[in-house]
Amino acid sequence: MSDAREDAASDGFPPEFDDLGRAVSVPTRVRRVVSLVPSLTEAVAATRREVLVGATDWCSHPADLDVTRVRGTKNPDLAAITSLRPDIVLANFEENRDVDLEALRGAGVPVWTTAIRTVDEALTSLERMLTLACRLPRPAWLEEAARAWAAPPPTLRRRAVIPVWRRPWMVVGRDTFTGDVLERLGIDNVFASHPERYPKIPLADIMAARPELAVLPDEPYRFTADDGPESFPGVDAALVSGRHLTWYGPSMADARRVLADQLGLPLTGA
Repeated sequence: MSDAREDAASDGFPPEFDDLGRAVSVPTRVRRVVSLVPSLTEAVAATRREVLVGATDWCSHPADLDVTRVRGTKNPDLAAITSLRPDIVLANFEENRDVDLEALRGAGVPVWTTAIRTVDEALTSLERMLTLACRLPRPAWLEEAARAWAAPPPTLRRRAVIPVWRRPWMVVGRDTFTGDVLERLGIDNVFASHPERYPKIPLADIMAARPELAVLPDEPYRFTADDGPESFPGVDAALVSGRHLTWYGPSMADARRVLADQLGLPLTGA
């Protein structure tokens, strides 16, 4: 147990509650944070980098982040995480596996799980994570992100498919942060009513949904001009930044402008 957690226990500090309503014992002062989600890593680094002591191999922002790497979001090195004596581990309900998070809790490591499906949820969740789980002040970049996304969505709409993988094809379905980002930009997801959040859809069925646009991000699958657009004959294709489309964190402050430009959309109400 870290000194900070010992202090919290001796002070009788009441638990905080994460996005799933789980009670988490958070010390009065957080000195050591491990993040298991790239966007959450960037959020903490942009707020107070020195508290980060561990992150996944996929945590690529900031590019010069110098912390212990603990493998991936789906296969974290639990022994390495525990050895870092974190005051808090940051996770996400869809990025990380319950079995790994439960193992960390069983080892006495506090885990804070975020649950984000919309832009509004992202803004609220990030503020709670930073101020309650990490004991940090509300950062200026979060206010900038809130202002950037305050404008109402445009009335001019386009129907789109948003692939996130191929071989097999996988697309954005219902209740996703990505879908809400695009909806606010005037893009309606043709699979928004699908019962799954990231369904596997054969290409013939994708085309049968008659999308007007294929939104092709560069992550998790890296679509490029030579790998992706050719699969959608007669459909406009837009290559976009996966970080700005799918990450909830500091990139949200610029995402509306960046994505509108990449999608060829007017940035009204900015």
